[in-house]
Amino acid sequence: TRPSFHGRPWALAIVMVISGSNESTARERWSEAEATEWYAKQAWPIGCNFAPSTASNQFEMWQADSFDPETIDRELGWAADLGFNTVRVFLHDQLWDQDRDGFLQRIDRFLAIVEKHGIKTMFVPLDGVWDPHPKLGRQPGAVPHRHNSRWAQAPGATLLADPARHAELRPYIHGLVHHFRDDDRVLAWDLFNEPDNPNPAYKKDEIPNKPQMATRLLGHLFAWAREAEPDQPLTVGVWSGTWKSHASMSPAARLSVEQSDVVSFHSYDRPRIVRQRVEQLRRYGRPILCTEFMARTNGSRFDPVLAYFKEQKVGAYCWGFVAGRSQTIYPWDSWVKKYTAEPPVWFHDIFRPNGAPYDPAETAYIKQLTGKR
Repeated sequence: TRPSFHGRPWALAIVMVISGSNESTARERWSEAEATEWYAKQAWPIGCNFAPSTASNQFEMWQADSFDPETIDRELGWAADLGFNTVRVFLHDQLWDQDRDGFLQRIDRFLAIVEKHGIKTMFVPLDGVWDPHPKLGRQPGAVPHRHNSRWAQAPGATLLADPARHAELRPYIHGLVHHFRDDDRVLAWDLFNEPDNPNPAYKKDEIPNKPQMATRLLGHLFAWAREAEPDQPLTVGVWSGTWKSHASMSPAARLSVEQSDVVSFHSYDRPRIVRQRVEQLRRYGRPILCTEFMARTNGSRFDPVLAYFKEQKVGAYCWGFVAGRSQTIYPWDSWVKKYTAEPPVWFHDIFRPNGAPYDPAETAYIKQLTGKR
Protein backbone atom coordinates (compact mmCIF):
# COMPACT_ATOMS: atom_id res chain seq x y z
CA THR A 1 0.00 0.00 0.00
CA ARG A 2 1.12 3.57 -0.64
CA PRO A 3 1.94 5.82 2.33
CA SER A 4 -0.81 8.26 3.17
CA PHE A 5 -1.11 11.63 4.88
CA HIS A 6 -4.33 12.26 6.80
CA GLY A 7 -5.89 9.51 4.71
CA ARG A 8 -4.83 11.13 1.42
CA PRO A 9 -2.53 9.52 -1.14
CA TRP A 10 1.03 10.72 -0.50
CA ALA A 11 1.49 12.55 -3.82
CA LEU A 12 -1.56 14.74 -3.37
CA ALA A 13 -0.72 15.44 0.27
CA ILE A 14 2.75 16.68 -0.64
CA VAL A 15 1.60 18.99 -3.41
CA MET A 16 -1.17 20.37 -1.20
CA VAL A 17 1.43 21.38 1.37
CA ILE A 18 3.75 22.87 -1.26
CA SER A 19 0.99 24.81 -2.99
CA GLY A 20 -0.63 26.06 0.19
CA SER A 21 -3.83 24.18 -0.57
CA ASN A 22 -6.53 24.09 2.05
CA GLU A 23 -6.69 20.42 2.97
CA SER A 24 -9.78 20.86 5.09
CA THR A 25 -11.91 21.97 2.15
CA ALA A 26 -10.46 19.96 -0.76
CA ARG A 27 -12.64 17.01 -1.66
CA GLU A 28 -11.21 13.51 -1.52
CA ARG A 29 -10.36 11.49 -4.56
CA TRP A 30 -13.39 9.35 -5.32
CA SER A 31 -13.29 5.80 -4.04
CA GLU A 32 -13.56 2.96 -6.54
CA ALA A 33 -17.18 2.49 -5.44
CA GLU A 34 -18.02 6.17 -5.91
CA ALA A 35 -16.45 6.21 -9.38
CA THR A 36 -18.30 3.05 -10.36
CA GLU A 37 -21.59 4.45 -9.07
CA TRP A 38 -21.10 7.66 -11.08
CA TYR A 39 -20.31 5.75 -14.27
CA ALA A 40 -23.33 3.48 -13.88
CA LYS A 41 -25.55 6.57 -14.11
CA GLN A 42 -24.05 7.66 -17.45
CA ALA A 43 -24.99 6.56 -20.91
CA TRP A 44 -22.08 4.85 -22.65
CA PRO A 45 -19.84 7.88 -23.40
CA ILE A 46 -19.19 8.09 -27.12
CA GLY A 47 -18.02 11.16 -28.97
CA CYS A 48 -15.08 13.03 -30.41
CA ASN A 49 -12.36 15.51 -29.67
CA PHE A 50 -14.05 18.63 -30.97
CA ALA A 51 -12.98 21.96 -32.37
CA PRO A 52 -15.03 23.62 -35.10
CA SER A 53 -13.64 23.33 -38.62
CA THR A 54 -13.00 27.09 -38.58
CA ALA A 55 -10.46 26.87 -35.72
CA SER A 56 -6.83 25.79 -36.06
CA ASN A 57 -6.22 25.86 -32.31
CA GLN A 58 -7.68 26.76 -28.92
CA PHE A 59 -7.21 30.51 -29.45
CA GLU A 60 -9.18 30.53 -32.71
CA MET A 61 -11.92 28.48 -31.07
CA TRP A 62 -12.36 30.72 -28.02
CA GLN A 63 -11.15 34.29 -28.64
CA ALA A 64 -13.96 36.79 -29.04
CA ASP A 65 -13.13 37.78 -32.62
CA SER A 66 -13.04 34.19 -33.91
CA PHE A 67 -15.54 32.38 -31.66
CA ASP A 68 -17.97 30.79 -34.12
CA PRO A 69 -21.19 29.59 -32.47
CA GLU A 70 -22.95 29.10 -35.81
CA THR A 71 -20.39 26.57 -37.02
CA ILE A 72 -20.24 24.96 -33.58
CA ASP A 73 -24.03 24.54 -33.59
CA ARG A 74 -24.13 23.12 -37.10
CA GLU A 75 -21.30 20.65 -36.57
CA LEU A 76 -22.53 19.47 -33.18
CA GLY A 77 -25.86 18.78 -34.86
CA TRP A 78 -24.00 16.30 -37.06
CA ALA A 79 -22.44 14.80 -33.93
CA ALA A 80 -25.88 14.31 -32.39
CA ASP A 81 -27.11 12.71 -35.61
CA LEU A 82 -24.36 10.11 -35.24
CA GLY A 83 -25.48 9.37 -31.69
CA PHE A 84 -22.53 11.09 -30.03
CA ASN A 85 -23.38 12.16 -26.49
CA THR A 86 -20.09 13.76 -25.41
CA VAL A 87 -17.24 15.86 -26.75
CA ARG A 88 -13.74 16.50 -25.43
CA VAL A 89 -12.78 20.16 -25.79
CA PHE A 90 -9.49 22.00 -25.18
CA LEU A 91 -9.14 25.33 -23.38
CA HIS A 92 -6.06 27.51 -22.63
CA ASP A 93 -4.72 29.33 -19.59
CA GLN A 94 -3.84 32.46 -21.62
CA LEU A 95 -7.49 32.85 -22.59
CA TRP A 96 -8.34 33.07 -18.88
CA ASP A 97 -5.60 35.64 -18.29
CA GLN A 98 -6.68 37.69 -21.31
CA ASP A 99 -10.41 37.96 -20.60
CA ARG A 100 -11.67 35.73 -17.80
CA ASP A 101 -15.27 36.94 -17.84
CA GLY A 102 -15.59 36.89 -21.61
CA PHE A 103 -13.97 33.45 -21.76
CA LEU A 104 -16.42 32.07 -19.18
CA GLN A 105 -19.34 33.61 -21.08
CA ARG A 106 -18.22 31.94 -24.31
CA ILE A 107 -17.78 28.61 -22.53
CA ASP A 108 -21.29 28.97 -21.13
CA ARG A 109 -22.63 29.71 -24.61
CA PHE A 110 -20.81 26.65 -25.94
CA LEU A 111 -22.35 24.51 -23.20
CA ALA A 112 -25.81 25.82 -24.07
CA ILE A 113 -25.26 24.68 -27.66
CA VAL A 114 -24.05 21.21 -26.72
CA GLU A 115 -26.90 20.81 -24.24
CA LYS A 116 -29.38 21.59 -27.01
CA HIS A 117 -27.94 18.63 -28.92
CA GLY A 118 -28.03 16.26 -25.93
CA ILE A 119 -24.24 16.30 -25.57
CA LYS A 120 -22.01 16.69 -22.49
CA THR A 121 -18.50 18.10 -22.47
CA MET A 122 -15.21 16.92 -21.07
CA PHE A 123 -12.94 19.95 -20.75
CA VAL A 124 -9.14 19.86 -21.09
CA PRO A 125 -7.66 22.97 -19.42
CA LEU A 126 -3.98 22.25 -20.26
CA ASP A 127 -2.13 20.47 -23.05
CA GLY A 128 1.46 19.24 -23.36
CA VAL A 129 1.57 18.89 -27.15
CA TRP A 130 2.48 21.05 -30.20
CA ASP A 131 3.67 24.68 -30.14
CA PRO A 132 5.56 25.35 -26.86
CA HIS A 133 5.36 29.13 -27.32
CA PRO A 134 1.65 30.00 -27.63
CA LYS A 135 0.64 33.60 -28.30
CA LEU A 136 -2.74 35.24 -27.97
CA GLY A 137 -4.25 37.30 -30.76
CA ARG A 138 -4.68 36.71 -34.43
CA GLN A 139 -3.19 33.32 -35.28
CA PRO A 140 -0.93 32.64 -38.26
CA GLY A 141 -2.49 30.77 -41.14
CA ALA A 142 -2.31 27.01 -41.06
CA VAL A 143 0.73 25.50 -42.80
CA PRO A 144 -0.78 23.82 -45.89
CA HIS A 145 -1.28 20.06 -45.62
CA ARG A 146 0.31 19.81 -42.14
CA HIS A 147 -1.36 18.02 -39.24
CA ASN A 148 -2.20 20.39 -36.34
CA SER A 149 0.22 23.01 -37.62
CA ARG A 150 -1.02 25.71 -35.21
CA TRP A 151 -2.14 23.80 -32.11
CA ALA A 152 -0.77 25.35 -28.91
CA GLN A 153 0.58 23.96 -25.66
CA ALA A 154 -0.84 25.16 -22.39
CA PRO A 155 1.00 26.38 -20.44
CA GLY A 156 3.82 27.59 -22.64
CA ALA A 157 7.35 26.31 -22.13
CA THR A 158 8.55 29.45 -20.35
CA LEU A 159 6.03 29.04 -17.52
CA LEU A 160 6.38 25.26 -17.38
CA ALA A 161 10.17 25.50 -17.08
CA ASP A 162 9.98 27.61 -13.91
CA PRO A 163 8.45 25.79 -10.93
CA ALA A 164 8.24 29.09 -9.07
CA ARG A 165 5.68 30.19 -11.67
CA HIS A 166 3.49 27.07 -11.60
CA ALA A 167 1.25 28.64 -8.96
CA GLU A 168 0.29 31.30 -11.53
CA LEU A 169 -2.01 28.64 -12.97
CA ARG A 170 -3.93 28.10 -9.75
CA PRO A 171 -6.50 30.91 -10.32
CA TYR A 172 -7.26 29.46 -13.74
CA ILE A 173 -7.63 25.82 -12.71
CA HIS A 174 -9.44 26.48 -9.45
CA GLY A 175 -11.57 29.29 -10.88
CA LEU A 176 -12.59 27.38 -14.00
CA VAL A 177 -13.50 24.17 -12.17
CA HIS A 178 -15.24 26.07 -9.38
CA HIS A 179 -17.34 28.08 -11.84
CA PHE A 180 -18.72 24.90 -13.46
CA ARG A 181 -18.33 22.59 -10.44
CA ASP A 182 -22.01 21.54 -10.31
CA ASP A 183 -22.94 22.12 -13.96
CA ASP A 184 -24.41 18.88 -15.29
CA ARG A 185 -23.51 19.91 -18.85
CA VAL A 186 -19.90 19.14 -17.90
CA LEU A 187 -19.20 15.42 -17.85
CA ALA A 188 -15.62 15.44 -16.55
CA TRP A 189 -12.36 17.38 -16.26
CA ASP A 190 -9.30 16.04 -18.10
CA LEU A 191 -6.82 18.35 -16.43
CA PHE A 192 -3.68 18.01 -18.57
CA ASN A 193 -3.43 16.34 -21.97
CA GLU A 194 -0.27 14.21 -22.40
CA PRO A 195 1.74 16.33 -19.93
CA ASP A 196 5.10 14.63 -20.52
CA ASN A 197 4.85 14.27 -24.32
CA PRO A 198 8.35 14.90 -25.78
CA ASN A 199 6.63 16.66 -28.68
CA PRO A 200 9.08 15.66 -31.46
CA ALA A 201 7.65 18.14 -33.99
CA TYR A 202 8.97 20.97 -31.77
CA LYS A 203 11.84 19.12 -30.14
CA LYS A 204 14.35 21.99 -30.43
CA ASP A 205 11.91 24.33 -28.67
CA GLU A 206 11.09 22.06 -25.74
CA ILE A 207 12.59 22.44 -22.28
CA PRO A 208 15.10 19.65 -21.54
CA ASN A 209 13.44 18.54 -18.29
CA LYS A 210 9.85 18.66 -19.53
CA PRO A 211 8.77 15.30 -18.02
CA GLN A 212 9.95 16.33 -14.57
CA MET A 213 8.40 19.81 -14.71
CA ALA A 214 5.12 18.52 -16.17
CA THR A 215 4.84 15.85 -13.48
CA ARG A 216 5.52 18.42 -10.79
CA LEU A 217 2.80 20.69 -12.18
CA LEU A 218 0.42 17.76 -12.57
CA GLY A 219 0.33 17.12 -8.84
CA HIS A 220 -0.62 20.73 -8.19
CA LEU A 221 -3.43 20.56 -10.74
CA PHE A 222 -5.22 17.76 -8.94
CA ALA A 223 -4.96 19.62 -5.63
CA TRP A 224 -6.22 22.91 -7.08
CA ALA A 225 -9.09 21.24 -8.91
CA ARG A 226 -10.15 19.26 -5.83
CA GLU A 227 -10.26 22.46 -3.79
CA ALA A 228 -13.01 23.61 -6.17
CA GLU A 229 -15.22 20.71 -4.95
CA PRO A 230 -16.41 19.57 -8.41
CA ASP A 231 -19.30 17.15 -8.75
CA GLN A 232 -17.65 15.85 -11.91
CA PRO A 233 -14.73 13.39 -11.95
CA LEU A 234 -11.13 14.44 -12.52
CA THR A 235 -8.77 12.53 -14.77
CA VAL A 236 -5.53 12.72 -16.72
CA GLY A 237 -4.94 10.16 -19.43
CA VAL A 238 -2.00 7.80 -19.75
CA TRP A 239 -0.79 7.69 -23.30
CA SER A 240 2.60 6.01 -23.90
CA GLY A 241 5.17 3.60 -22.56
CA THR A 242 4.65 0.25 -20.91
CA TRP A 243 1.72 -0.32 -18.56
CA LYS A 244 2.47 -3.94 -17.67
CA SER A 245 2.73 -2.98 -14.02
CA HIS A 246 2.20 0.18 -12.02
CA ALA A 247 5.94 0.41 -11.35
CA SER A 248 6.76 0.22 -15.06
CA MET A 249 4.75 3.34 -15.92
CA SER A 250 6.31 6.78 -16.27
CA PRO A 251 6.19 9.10 -13.22
CA ALA A 252 3.50 11.22 -14.91
CA ALA A 253 1.43 8.16 -15.76
CA ARG A 254 1.70 6.75 -12.23
CA LEU A 255 0.64 10.06 -10.72
CA SER A 256 -2.21 10.33 -13.20
CA VAL A 257 -3.77 6.98 -12.33
CA GLU A 258 -3.12 7.44 -8.60
CA GLN A 259 -5.02 10.72 -8.55
CA SER A 260 -7.70 10.29 -11.22
CA ASP A 261 -11.26 9.59 -10.14
CA VAL A 262 -11.80 7.69 -13.39
CA VAL A 263 -9.00 6.19 -15.49
CA SER A 264 -8.44 7.52 -19.00
CA PHE A 265 -5.99 6.63 -21.75
CA HIS A 266 -5.03 7.22 -25.38
CA SER A 267 -4.38 4.57 -28.01
CA TYR A 268 -4.00 5.04 -31.74
CA ASP A 269 -3.08 1.38 -32.04
CA ARG A 270 -4.44 -1.75 -33.68
CA PRO A 271 -7.20 -3.67 -31.89
CA ARG A 272 -4.83 -6.18 -30.28
CA ILE A 273 -2.90 -3.41 -28.52
CA VAL A 274 -6.08 -1.57 -27.53
CA ARG A 275 -7.41 -4.71 -25.84
CA GLN A 276 -4.09 -5.15 -24.04
CA ARG A 277 -4.22 -1.56 -22.79
CA VAL A 278 -7.75 -1.91 -21.44
CA GLU A 279 -6.89 -5.19 -19.70
CA GLN A 280 -3.86 -3.58 -18.06
CA LEU A 281 -5.89 -0.63 -16.80
CA ARG A 282 -8.58 -2.88 -15.30
CA ARG A 283 -6.27 -3.42 -12.33
CA TYR A 284 -7.25 0.01 -10.99
CA GLY A 285 -10.89 -1.02 -10.50
CA ARG A 286 -12.28 2.21 -11.97
CA PRO A 287 -14.31 3.18 -15.02
CA ILE A 288 -12.16 3.55 -18.14
CA LEU A 289 -12.42 6.21 -20.85
CA CYS A 290 -10.38 6.17 -24.04
CA THR A 291 -10.14 9.89 -24.68
CA GLU A 292 -8.18 9.59 -27.95
CA PHE A 293 -8.30 6.89 -30.63
CA MET A 294 -8.87 6.45 -34.39
CA ALA A 295 -6.01 6.97 -36.81
CA ARG A 296 -6.92 5.04 -39.92
CA THR A 297 -3.48 4.49 -41.44
CA ASN A 298 -2.19 3.39 -38.03
CA GLY A 299 -4.71 0.56 -38.00
CA SER A 300 -6.88 2.33 -35.42
CA ARG A 301 -10.34 2.39 -37.00
CA PHE A 302 -13.90 2.63 -35.78
CA ASP A 303 -14.51 -0.92 -36.98
CA PRO A 304 -13.80 -2.94 -34.86
CA VAL A 305 -12.34 -0.81 -32.05
CA LEU A 306 -15.57 1.06 -31.29
CA ALA A 307 -17.56 -2.18 -30.96
CA TYR A 308 -14.95 -3.47 -28.52
CA PHE A 309 -15.23 -0.30 -26.43
CA LYS A 310 -19.01 -0.61 -26.31
CA GLU A 311 -18.82 -4.28 -25.32
CA GLN A 312 -16.32 -3.43 -22.54
CA LYS A 313 -18.24 -0.29 -21.47
CA VAL A 314 -15.17 1.83 -22.17
CA GLY A 315 -15.92 5.45 -23.04
CA ALA A 316 -14.71 6.38 -26.52
CA TYR A 317 -13.59 9.72 -28.01
CA CYS A 318 -12.17 9.64 -31.53
CA TRP A 319 -9.74 12.35 -32.58
CA GLY A 320 -11.26 14.98 -34.81
CA PHE A 321 -14.65 15.49 -36.33
CA VAL A 322 -14.99 17.88 -39.28
CA ALA A 323 -12.03 18.40 -41.62
CA GLY A 324 -10.88 21.99 -41.34
CA ARG A 325 -8.14 24.31 -40.20
CA SER A 326 -6.58 21.78 -37.82
CA GLN A 327 -5.86 19.66 -40.93
CA THR A 328 -5.87 16.37 -39.04
CA ILE A 329 -6.92 14.46 -42.13
CA TYR A 330 -3.14 14.50 -42.71
CA PRO A 331 -0.98 12.09 -40.67
CA TRP A 332 1.67 12.96 -38.12
CA ASP A 333 4.40 12.43 -40.71
CA SER A 334 3.18 15.51 -42.57
CA TRP A 335 5.66 17.38 -40.33
CA VAL A 336 8.54 15.67 -42.15
CA LYS A 337 6.94 14.47 -45.41
CA LYS A 338 5.55 16.86 -48.01
CA TYR A 339 1.87 16.52 -48.94
CA THR A 340 0.36 18.55 -51.75
CA ALA A 341 -3.20 17.24 -51.77
CA GLU A 342 -5.75 15.42 -49.63
CA PRO A 343 -4.31 12.05 -48.59
CA PRO A 344 -5.95 8.98 -50.15
CA VAL A 345 -6.87 7.76 -46.66
CA TRP A 346 -7.76 10.34 -44.02
CA PHE A 347 -5.82 10.02 -40.78
CA HIS A 348 -8.51 11.53 -38.49
CA ASP A 349 -11.91 13.26 -38.90
CA ILE A 350 -15.31 12.01 -40.03
CA PHE A 351 -17.03 14.74 -42.07
CA ARG A 352 -16.19 17.19 -44.80
CA PRO A 353 -17.02 20.86 -44.10
CA ASN A 354 -20.29 20.53 -46.04
CA GLY A 355 -21.45 17.70 -43.79
CA ALA A 356 -20.75 14.87 -46.24
CA PRO A 357 -19.20 11.87 -44.52
CA TYR A 358 -15.69 10.89 -45.52
CA ASP A 359 -16.84 7.26 -45.54
CA PRO A 360 -20.62 6.62 -45.50
CA ALA A 361 -20.05 3.00 -44.45
CA GLU A 362 -18.11 4.25 -41.44
CA THR A 363 -20.83 6.64 -40.28
CA ALA A 364 -23.42 3.87 -40.78
CA TYR A 365 -21.32 1.63 -38.54
CA ILE A 366 -21.19 4.30 -35.82
CA LYS A 367 -24.95 4.80 -36.00
CA GLN A 368 -25.50 1.07 -35.71
CA LEU A 369 -23.57 1.06 -32.42
CA THR A 370 -25.23 4.17 -31.04
CA GLY A 371 -28.74 3.09 -32.06
CA LYS A 372 -29.18 5.92 -34.57
CA ARG A 373 -30.78 5.06 -37.91
